[in-house]
Amino acid sequence: MTAVKLYPPRPDKIYLFGTCLIDLLYPEAGMDAIRLLEREGIEVLFPEDQTCCGQPAYTSGYQQEARAVAAAQLDLFPEPWPIVVPSGSCGGMMRTHYPQLFAGTDREAQAGEVAGRIFELTEFLVHVCHLQLEDRGEPEKVAMHTSCSARREMGLAETGPALLAKLGQVELVEQARAAECCGFGGTFAVRHPEVSAAMVEDKTQAIEATGARRFVTSDCGCMMNIGGRFAKQNKAVEGEHIASYLWRRTS
Repeated sequence: MTAVKLYPPRPDKIYLFGTCLIDLLYPEAGMDAIRLLEREGIEVLFPEDQTCCGQPAYTSGYQQEARAVAAAQLDLFPEPWPIVVPSGSCGGMMRTHYPQLFAGTDREAQAGEVAGRIFELTEFLVHVCHLQLEDRGEPEKVAMHTSCSARREMGLAETGPALLAKLGQVELVEQARAAECCGFGGTFAVRHPEVSAAMVEDKTQAIEATGARRFVTSDCGCMMNIGGRFAKQNKAVEGEHIASYLWRRTS
């Protein structure tokens, strides 16, 4: 069971942990996350030495290698400011698994302290910023996909939909079996490609059946997987990170 998270008052400064996929493939999602936070009057600091959270090695069973990667991140956030992560997957790794990964080591206390300051982006916007939005976009139907890590590790099934509900011209449509995995799962898609392909096929069919021509997610891995499947099918359904979607419709 996910522990109840206590939310602080809105801070003056936060750290942003950008994630590998945003850094390498979807930089605009990271920039839009920064724009949303700065518009709320928050100074965003981005430690340039950040790399991977260590999740791919960790979920593949390579704990020593994961610990080495994760340890390099722990020293990057020395001030007691929140660490905002635009990914439930990386956020879940850092909040939930860092304390386990470093248990019994000389980094245990530091890992626990860092884990306690981790907030997924939509969580932070809803529960800390209490974000209000003025929708300037055209009427549109969208489907929301919440990653397994955000939903199950972080308990954040409602924060993405809560933000979309603040957009007056957006109709959020419910897909069948919304809680099911898209099949990405980081290295799962590489180790079990046939199973992963079957899962994402189900997911794309469920999204298409809603009539939406856009799906929104807070995890780039899911967006890449689902969007790639739609592209392979030559279907006109586009994916967008929720940070970019919110910024685009309200700026």
